[in-house]
Amino acid sequence: MSGRPSLEQCYFDTAAVWARRSTCPRAAVGAVLVSPEGWIISTGYNGSESGAPHCTDAGCFMIDGHCARTIHAEKNALLQAAARGVSTRGARCYSTMRPCFRCQMELRQAGIVEFRWLHEYEDYPDAPGAVR
Repeated sequence: MSGRPSLEQCYFDTAAVWARRSTCPRAAVGAVLVSPEGWIISTGYNGSESGAPHCTDAGCFMIDGHCARTIHAEKNALLQAAARGVSTRGARCYSTMRPCFRCQMELRQAGIVEFRWLHEYEDYPDAPGAVR
């Protein structure tokens, strides 16, 4: 089969689709958590908490140059997995943008063993385990 995408390309494509749901105009980011067996276990995008106003409706709430209204895509994916009781131990994260330093720490703490991304995010250095 010519042109069949790799699984990694499918994960990135899925992250890109979820990025389209982002509600912060500063960056549209999507993330996909993949189990050690290769199953998609959770997805996320950057946006406000459920039921709260979105940046697209209420504007960005800026603190120290960052939008505090927005939950990052990677953290949203972790929170969705936690809400459903899905383990993230040994999983990989595929994101449309390099996770910020805090998200990298949270991913590592949740058992994510590898991070992959499509575009750079320059605000923070890499945490251990970040892979391009």
